Amino acid sequence: MSSADRELSIIIPAYNEELRLPTTLEQIAAYANRCHREVEVLVVDDGSTDRTAAVAEAFRGKLAALRVVPNGVNRGKGFSVRHGVEQAHGRIVLFTDADLSAPIEEADKLIGALEHFDLAIGSRAVNRCLITVHQSPLREFAGILFNKIVRVILRLPFVDTQCGFKAFLRERCRIIFDQQTIERFGFDPELLYLARHHGLRAVEIPVRWGHSPATKVSMFRDSVQMFLDVFKIRWNALVGRYPRKSSDPA
Repeated sequence: MSSADRELSIIIPAYNEELRLPTTLEQIAAYANRCHREVEVLVVDDGSTDRTAAVAEAFRGKLAALRVVPNGVNRGKGFSVRHGVEQAHGRIVLFTDADLSAPIEEADKLIGALEHFDLAIGSRAVNRCLITVHQSPLREFAGILFNKIVRVILRLPFVDTQCGFKAFLRERCRIIFDQQTIERFGFDPELLYLARHHGLRAVEIPVRWGHSPATKVSMFRDSVQMFLDVFKIRWNALVGRYPRKSSDPA
């Protein structure tokens, strides 16, 4: 089967992930072997200064359709996801955090939902009983506050936009990645805003999830930037930076 015929592309944005990648790729290899789909894995190396790329390349024996996609320099998670989608061949693209906070087996829930939707987003907030390891109370409060701001400013209906586990029908959703402007952690609300803007069908799916204490998200620096990004998305919409295709409804 040619690369163009693959069913699923799994995208892993990775910055200095040499320690966590081996376990993650072992689990993804096991999943790929039993899921009865043609799977490719793209590790997007976001300008790592450690052995992230070499560790990923070492798994080619277990994941024949594995590719390392270099960004060259550090650009951010949002850029890495977009770059991975641009390079992907699968009918479905799914991105996951490098620590597999959501176990890869949960992908089946999102993929199943794509029978009726264009994108499916994993959620920690729909059913918090599925959270195996909680964040600190301060991080959880910040996440709840951020989501309330997203709901008010962008009028999105989702209760968790930030879970790093989302799946898309690649061709149907191509336009939202083409128009994505935010390159760091605030990119998720932009993708979801663009999906609604272009009339795509999205659904929020509860998934098992466990917080990793080695998270790369800075509680203060990145949180402030993410709040600013919400207002940037609204401004982009107001000044016409997200043009609809000519076939889109007005």
